[in-house]
Amino acid sequence: MRKILLLGALLLALGAIAVGQRHRLMLWYLGDGAPPPLLAAVDEGPGVSWADDYFLVRVIDPRTFAIGEPRYHQQNVNYLIAGAERAILFDAGAGYRDIRPVAEALTDRPITFVPSHFHFDHVGNRVRFERVAVVDLPHLRERARDGGLQLEWYEHLGRAEGLAAPRLEIDEWLAPNGVIDLGGRRLRVLYTPGHTDDSISLLDEASGYLFSGDFIYPGPLYAFLPNSRLGDYAQGVGTVLAAAREARVFGAHRDGPPGLPEQSLTDVGDLQAALEAIRERHLDGEGLYPVTYRVSASMQLLAEPAWLQDWGRRYPQFGPAPD
Repeated sequence: MRKILLLGALLLALGAIAVGQRHRLMLWYLGDGAPPPLLAAVDEGPGVSWADDYFLVRVIDPRTFAIGEPRYHQQNVNYLIAGAERAILFDAGAGYRDIRPVAEALTDRPITFVPSHFHFDHVGNRVRFERVAVVDLPHLRERARDGGLQLEWYEHLGRAEGLAAPRLEIDEWLAPNGVIDLGGRRLRVLYTPGHTDDSISLLDEASGYLFSGDFIYPGPLYAFLPNSRLGDYAQGVGTVLAAAREARVFGAHRDGPPGLPEQSLTDVGDLQAALEAIRERHLDGEGLYPVTYRVSASMQLLAEPAWLQDWGRRYPQFGPAPD
């Protein structure tokens, strides 16, 4: 009996360790620590041009460009958003190729790099930018040293592809619910956590565009990562629906070629409804870890099982801005 009890205690201890280290184990399982091979180039249809053998450019309007990476396995799409005085590069891929020459060929305005969040497939890694702006959150400010921010493994996750977490040299802090003035063009910074607790979206209300990063896009949405939280996701959708009356929603990944990962506020509403149903246990998921919940015909939410789900909100003060 004593041996059985000891074995049971050992199994419980190992289970607790596995739960506590689940994200490290997941990262080890999913990645082999090597850069992925490039995908074959395919016909992307009309309205696009290849900048080289890796990047392609789609013109959304004369001041707004989608810079796609169709040969990268994650099908990233980054956005150059220009005004009369300056431009924003919203995301920069994993940095296996330098996105700067492509962006600089599209505008003569000075460019500021703004990551939608700090995962390795968005921050450019080895690519260095003349000017960088990041969201002004208390836990990031506390860690900033000498004008820079050293990213941590859990917010970067680059070990999956052999990428070391970089240090970002920060020139500008962006206030949640604040405005970036590009000169004749204003972008509102929306704090849209859930996928990560440092995620932002940019709203161009005049043009009717929302650039959503990994907060929402067609396909599987990841909400089971180290700094994911379903309560934060609920806050993020509330912020978007309160701020935007009508918008084309441009995400940072597409399911596959051709075209852009474009959605609408209806999709944000579908995500809000799914989150409410998950919280109330009215929506069943599939699988053990992560659990897959069907949001709509074009979206799924990958989350932790119910007993691990966190419905708290890290920064509720950065929720929907008052009218």
